[in-house]
Amino acid sequence: MDQMVINAKTRETKGKKAAKLLRATGRLPAVVYNAKGEATMIDVDETEFNKVWRSITKTTLVTLKVDGKDADAFIKDVEYNIRTDKVLHADFFEPSKTEKLTLTMKIQYSGTPAGVLKGGFMLKHTPELKIRALAKDIPQNLVVDVSKINIGERLCVKDVDFGKGVEILTPAETSIVSVSPAR
Repeated sequence: MDQMVINAKTRETKGKKAAKLLRATGRLPAVVYNAKGEATMIDVDETEFNKVWRSITKTTLVTLKVDGKDADAFIKDVEYNIRTDKVLHADFFEPSKTEKLTLTMKIQYSGTPAGVLKGGFMLKHTPELKIRALAKDIPQNLVVDVSKINIGERLCVKDVDFGKGVEILTPAETSIVSVSPAR
C-alpha cells in the first residue's frame, strides 16, 4: 500500500467558535501528539482526511505534512457527529523513530484448514497477540495462514512470523488455532 499523505497547517486559534469557523471552510481542527506527550494544534482538509481515514487501519502510518515538513503519524482518535457522520476533530500520534512500541493486535485468519475440509472443526484459541516493533515495522494486519492444519494439529505463536523487526511478546507455546475431529 502506498504511503497516505495528509497536508496540514499549524493553527493558533482554539475553542468552540474557532473550530466551528474552521469546519465551515472545509478544514478540520486536529492535534498532533509526539512521543514526549507534547501537543501541536493543526488543521487538515476535511475531504483529504476522510479519504485517508476511511481506507486505513489503526496501525497504518500516514505522512503528515505540517507546513511542508513531513512526519510519520498514526491517526489515534477521531471525534465525529453520529447523525451526520461528519468528522469534527482528529488526534494524531507521531511516534519516536528509535523507540519500539508495544501493542495488542487482533489476528486475522486466511485459508480453510485442511482438517476442516476433511470434516473437522476449527477452534480459535487466541484472538489477539501482543507485539513490539518500531512504528515503521508494525504490520497493518496480523494475518495467519491456517490452510495447512490437519485434524488433531494446532498452530502456535512460535509457528508464525510477521516479518523482520516484529517481536511477538505472547508466549511461544500459546495456541492460536487447532482443528478437532468431528464427534
